[in-house]
Amino acid sequence: MPPPTEPSRVAGVILAAGASRRMGRNKMLLELQGESLVRRAAQRALAAGLSPVVVVIGHEADRLRAELNGLPLELAVNPDYTGPTSGSLHRGLNLLGADVEAVVVMLGDMVRVTVETLAMLVAAARGTDAPLVVSRYGDVTAPPLLFRRALFGELLAWTGEGCGKAVVQAHRREAMYVERPEALLTDVDTPEDFAAVSQHYLAADRPPR
Repeated sequence: MPPPTEPSRVAGVILAAGASRRMGRNKMLLELQGESLVRRAAQRALAAGLSPVVVVIGHEADRLRAELNGLPLELAVNPDYTGPTSGSLHRGLNLLGADVEAVVVMLGDMVRVTVETLAMLVAAARGTDAPLVVSRYGDVTAPPLLFRRALFGELLAWTGEGCGKAVVQAHRREAMYVERPEALLTDVDTPEDFAAVSQHYLAADRPPR
């Protein structure tokens, strides 16, 4: 049996264009431990060695552009940011060069995604020929997700919500799964979500008594 074909260049696409209706303000600009959510996500993607890193922005694009200033990444603007998530994903994928062999797709508001999780996806891809590598939190599959180039066409043809959910479902039997703690499956959609996450990190920062 031939060895798995290793993806030599793995990009990152961060979806951060949404209007944050349930939050009532742009959640990508909320700060956690002194860092905005969008910059936090970008820093982790860069630290994991993803290259290039593309951040897809839309709502308050100028503010997000300023927030990401100085980071070695690319920006894609989705003017139809109130539409389906697929529009943002398509814009991110369209910026990737032909030398990119795989992409990690992540959400800007999944604040507990770590550099370790991203690195685990890339390492898993380098040990398998599976067309995608999926994060699994207990019984739930969710981003970040790694897609090989063989699936880019399907992702670009897909329309809807979620990070290529229909494509993941179609290839679920071929996928490789990376198990992560259920506690890491946290996104921030409402003020209550953000308050809970902030309290978690505040407690983690407190010195032991």
